[in-house]
Amino acid sequence: MRKLIFLLILFCSCGIKKSPDYKIVLSSSDEFLNKNSSVSFRIDGLASNEFKVNYYLNEKEISSKIKLTDARLGSNKIKAILSNNIDQISLSREIDVFSTISPEIFTYEIINEFSHDISSYTQGLEFYGNFLYESTGLNGYSSIKKIDLFQNRVIETRFLDKQYFGEGLTIINNKIIQLTWKSKVGFVYDLNTFEMQGSFNYGKSIEGWGLANDGTNIYKSDGTEKIWLLDSESYKEIDYLEIVTNNKKIKNINELEIVDNLIYANTYQFNNDVCVIINKETGEVTGIINFKGLRDKVKDHPELDVLNGIAYNEKRNTFFVTGKKWSKIFEIRIVKA
Repeated sequence: MRKLIFLLILFCSCGIKKSPDYKIVLSSSDEFLNKNSSVSFRIDGLASNEFKVNYYLNEKEISSKIKLTDARLGSNKIKAILSNNIDQISLSREIDVFSTISPEIFTYEIINEFSHDISSYTQGLEFYGNFLYESTGLNGYSSIKKIDLFQNRVIETRFLDKQYFGEGLTIINNKIIQLTWKSKVGFVYDLNTFEMQGSFNYGKSIEGWGLANDGTNIYKSDGTEKIWLLDSESYKEIDYLEIVTNNKKIKNINELEIVDNLIYANTYQFNNDVCVIINKETGEVTGIINFKGLRDKVKDHPELDVLNGIAYNEKRNTFFVTGKKWSKIFEIRIVKA
C-alpha cells in the first residue's frame, strides 16, 4: 500500500510545471533616478509572446519606456501584470526617485545666548506669541513648558505620566499638540490652561518624533525618511513626504520647524551637527545647515546630548536652537557658507 502511494505521488509530481522566476528589470542612463530620468522596463525570464505585459507606476498604467515626470520623490511602486488566455501573474518592485538639485550649504551666526534648563531633554521647541513652548522627554521627566525666554522664567509646566516618553510639540487652533515616542499616542492640551483635553492614536507612522504646522496641516516625523501630514482637527494621517537629496534618503528626521514653504528639521544620529532644509511641498532637501561647533559652547557634562530643538521667532526674524540637556539656547541667523 505504501509503495502504491509513493508511486502515485511520484506520478503526480512529474506533471507539475515549475513557474518561471520572472522579475521586473529597469534600465536607465542615470545612476540616481530623478523626475527627468528616462527609464525602460522589461521582464526577465519571459519568452517572446508568452504573455501580454501591462506596466503601472503607483497604480497608474504606463508604457514600457517613460520619463519619471509623474513619479513622487522617494519610493515608487512599479507593477507588471502578465496575462494570457490561461494565466495572470502580478509582479512588483520599488524604485527610488531623488531630487534634481544638490542642497546648498549654510552655516550660522550667533546673535544672543540665553539660559536653558540643563536637565531638559529637549524634544520640541516652538514660539507662539511672546512665549517659547518646549516639550521634553525621558520617562518620568517628560513635560511641556511655557517659557518667557527673555525674562528667564518658566511660566507653566505640565508633566506626563511616567509611562510616557515625551516627544515633539506644536501649537494650532489654540491647542498644544504633543507626541510620545513609542506609545503611538499624542496628547492635546488647552493652550491657556495647560489642561489635557484629549488624545489621538497614530496611524501608519512608526513612532512619534517631531511636530510643526503651517496653519492648515500638522507635519509629523517618525524617525524614518517620512514626514506625515496630519489633519489639524482629527490628527489623522492624510499623506506623507519622503525626504531625499539628489542621491540619498534622509532618515532619522527629528524636531521640525516650518517657515514659509520650508521645513527646518533636526536629524538624530545622521549627523548630530546638521539641520536640513526641506521643500514642504515635495520633500526635497534644498539646504543643509552645518551647526558644527555650537555644542562646544555649552556646559560639558556626562549627560550632554545632541542638537535638538529649532524655533523661529517671526518678530525677530531669527531662529532659536538648543539641544538635549544643553545649558544654553542660541539665537542665530542662518547664512550661506
